[in-house]
Formats: sequence, C-alpha cells, structure tokens
Amino acid sequence: MSRHTAADHYPSLHANFRWQVPAAFNIAEHCCTRWARNRPLATAIIAESEDGQVREHSFGELQADADRLSRVLHRLGVGPGDRVAVVMPQRFETAVAHIAIYQLGAVAMPLSMLFGPEALEYRLNDSEAKVALVDETAVVSLRAARPACPALATVITVGAATGLGDVDWLAALRREPPLFEARRTRADDAAVLIYTSGTTGPPKGALIPHRALIGNLPGFVCSQNWFPANGDAVFWSPADWAWTGGLMDALLPALYFGRPIVGYTGRFDPLRAFALMQRHRVTHTFLFPTALKAMMKAVPAPRAHYALELRAIMSAGEAVGDAVFAYCQDALGVTVNEMFGQTEVNYIVGNCGTFVDTQGTRQPAWPARPGSMGRPYPGHRVAVLDEDDRECPRGVAGDVAVHRRDVHGDADPIFFLGYWKNDAATRAKFTGDADDSWCRTGDMAVMDADGYLWYQGRSDDMFKAAGYRIGPGEIENCLVKHPAVANVAVVPKPDPHRGAVVKAYVVLAAGFDASDALVQELQQHVRGKLAPYEYPKEIEFIAALPMTTTGKVQRRVLRLQEEARAAQPPGVQGDA
Repeated sequence: MSRHTAADHYPSLHANFRWQVPAAFNIAEHCCTRWARNRPLATAIIAESEDGQVREHSFGELQADADRLSRVLHRLGVGPGDRVAVVMPQRFETAVAHIAIYQLGAVAMPLSMLFGPEALEYRLNDSEAKVALVDETAVVSLRAARPACPALATVITVGAATGLGDVDWLAALRREPPLFEARRTRADDAAVLIYTSGTTGPPKGALIPHRALIGNLPGFVCSQNWFPANGDAVFWSPADWAWTGGLMDALLPALYFGRPIVGYTGRFDPLRAFALMQRHRVTHTFLFPTALKAMMKAVPAPRAHYALELRAIMSAGEAVGDAVFAYCQDALGVTVNEMFGQTEVNYIVGNCGTFVDTQGTRQPAWPARPGSMGRPYPGHRVAVLDEDDRECPRGVAGDVAVHRRDVHGDADPIFFLGYWKNDAATRAKFTGDADDSWCRTGDMAVMDADGYLWYQGRSDDMFKAAGYRIGPGEIENCLVKHPAVANVAVVPKPDPHRGAVVKAYVVLAAGFDASDALVQELQQHVRGKLAPYEYPKEIEFIAALPMTTTGKVQRRVLRLQEEARAAQPPGVQGDA
C-alpha cells in the first residue's frame, strides 16, 4: 500500500525531469572556464594543508594555471585521448591538472596517493599513461614503479617533490602564458579513467565520458538539498579526489555550480573534520558512513562544541544504517541523504530532503526512511532484477540495475563508456540489447511499494548460514549501536554442519577492552533485536578493519581469511 503524503513531491519531480545533453560538452568549460570569464575573482578552491595553512584560489587563477599546464602537456606530446596520471591529494594543483587535461581533450587518470609501487605500476602500464603528475605524498612509490612502466615518458613533480622528476611544475608553468585554445569535445568523448577496486580479479579501468558529469548532477543537487540554492554554499568532503566519490560527487559538481570547495591534504580525523567544517563555514558535505561512525563515537554531541552551518549531508559507499541516521538527525540537526551509485553508473539512487520550487520556495522533496538508500533520482530508471533479468516483485531481493533509457525513453547520460581494453567485462556488465539494456551493479537490494530501495549488500557479500540467506548490513548496523563498538564487519565462517556461521570482526571504541563477557553482551545485544539465526556465533576483536582507499570495508579479505583458517589442519592457529 502506498504511503505518499502531501509532503512527498517525488512523483512530480521525477515525471517532470528531462535530460538536456548537448552534442558538444567539456567538463573544463563548465566547471571553470565560464566562471573565469564571468566571475574571475570568485573563490574556487580553499586549500588547507595539514599544518593549518590556508590559501584561497579564484576561478581566474584556476583557469590561468590550467591554461599554462595544458600548454606544457601539449609540448610533452599529450594529445586527445592520451592518459595523464594525477597522483596527488586534495590540493589546488590537483584541480588545475583536471581542468588542464579536460580542455586538452586528454583523459585524466586519478590515482590514490595511498597506492604502493605495485598498484601504481599495474594502472600506469594498463592505461599506457604518457605523463604523471605527482607530489610528495606519492613520489617515492611512483619512482619505484617507473622503471617497469615503459610508456610513462614524463613525470611532473609538484610541491616538496620538486626535483625528483623530469619536469618541475612551477618552473614549467612560469615559462608559459595563461592562454590556451581549448579543444572542442563531444559529450561522448572520454574524460576520466578510474580503476575500480573489484572484489575479484585485477582492477578494471572504467572509462568515463564528459557527459557523465551531467548524469551526476540531478543526484548531486538532490542529495545536497537542492545545491547550491543560496549563493553562500561551501562544500567539503574527506573523499579522495582520486576516486569517483571525491571527483564526481564533490570537486567537479561544486565547481560546476561556481561554488568553493575545501581541499584538505591531511588524513581524515573526526575531531579535525568538525573543526574544519566550523572554520570554513561548510554548508554541504559528503561523509561516508565509516567517517560518520568515527565522528559519532568521537563527538556524541557536536553542536555543544562546534558552531556548524551544515544544510545537507550526503553519505554513500556503505549502508548508513539507522544508528548513523539518528546521529545526523539528532546530533547534527541534518537528515542525512543516503546515496547509491558506482563508478560505472554513479548517483542513481538516493534521498532528497528539500527542493526549491519554480517560485523560489523551499519545499520538502521526499521523506527519507531510516535504513533505506532512497529512490531512483530523477532521470534514472532503476529496477531490482532476478537471475533471469526479470524485475523482482516488490519486497524481494535482487540485483540493482539501471536502464540505458529513462522513463521518458531518453538516453541516460550517466553511463560509462566501457572497461578499458576489456570488452568482455563491459559486455558482462549489461543485459539486453543495445539501447534496450540494463546495467547491473552487483549490489543487492529490496524495493518496497513506494520505490524505496533497501540495501542488502554486495552480491558476493551475501551468504547462507544454516539455510538462511544473510546480508551483513543489518547485523553490522545493530552491533554499531552498542557503545563498545566503533566499527564492525560481518562475514561467514565455514562450518561443517551449518555450511557457515555468522562471525563479526569488531573494532572496539575507546575505553572498552576485549573480554569473554563483552562477547556475550554483544551477542545478546543482537539476539534481542534481530532474528535468532542472525546473531554472531563468534566475535573476534580486531585493531582495524581492512578498508579500501575509498573507505569501504573489505569483507572479502576477512572472508578469505576465514576460509584459509578452516582449511588448516586441526590444532594449527594463526592467520593466512
């Protein structure tokens, strides 16, 4: 039975939305050049270093340096379609690099500063990148990888890495005038190559076109409660600009709307995050669930200690859960808008607290439901499919998929172009023929009667225990509500009688010590709230969970560890 109310404007927002995708489109023009022409002094990047130094950079400055860098890259032989690696954190030069590469018609390949030599070597070789831009955070790893990367002709060094490459950023830019004639690109031309951290096999390079930014905008605007709405919006997110979450959900859309974004070069710390948001009067943010959990445990009552001006919080990457949802609502005064997407098809599902109507009046959009990841954003046709590519009945779990065409039959611009040099993987991602096809995400969810999706976990994170199908999300969400639990991951432990039993790896909050009594307390905590078969038969305390560089828990690492332990002869202890 539908529960639409007068405050639910979802049906009209979705039905009235139509895509407008021009044949020619370039991210650099829309995220910088037009603002540099019309508002050159407006702030684009607020750069803060780990030692607290702050410098504001205007759109005019961003464009001038991008023009200089485009000329440098052109002199180095970089042309349309060539890949340029960007191995830097949230600093001004990173934004410059992206604008310069896009307007040159080349392809930016952002790489995490946390990558070691082997990870860099694989991606540099697979992409055949011609040039790499790197600062002190990753120059040692890049230099170690370079001898095995024959296609990498030039390394440009930035900041404290100056002198450790072939070309020094500052010296090279000083020699060039701030004049560059941008290449006219089609909306379908490649702009970004991002390597996804897959659960099986080597990482795959997802090739993203310029038009994908347009495809991201409805979700970005909605998840940020109709960004920017007012002219004083300031954005910040700890999400690394080397990943889709930091690049397409933060840096580029903030610049697209001509609003400043804070770039912070240090590692995430919950106390520093609160202080940074207060200092820069941040109004909009993207905080992944892992970060919100850390903030919730570190500062239970933030508004008693910090003067925050938050108007919207988007969260994605893992299920938010109702514990974090309640914290944002009660302690931060903002209803978190959960979002779902992936590199290949980003920003397709989520929530929106408020929107601004045609009269300029702020209205409630659609009500968030604690624990739900929301509804399909305007412009996207999303369904839950079974193994035979049929839409699942409401309430039945299946694979979240997005159609090539929206509800009006228009082509959806959100889609990636394909996996780099991997046509077989590209074909496997889609089901159906040509335009009449679905892109499967590999994430399991249930869609309810009103179109809300409820995340069940990655299809490869689901498991059966004693005949019951179990997803880790609900159990993890229950455990994290206990004050002793800072973070948790649930995986199957092989069992000769039940096939598998539920096991929880728990990171303890400050002030709590591991003990048998605490294990029993946590088990009873779950027993009293979930189904009897869902409580963890075993709990192991761990100092830190294995995480991806994007803040996602690597349950697969723990699952493989359990499988390796089970394969050992009786009496043998230790990890694999």
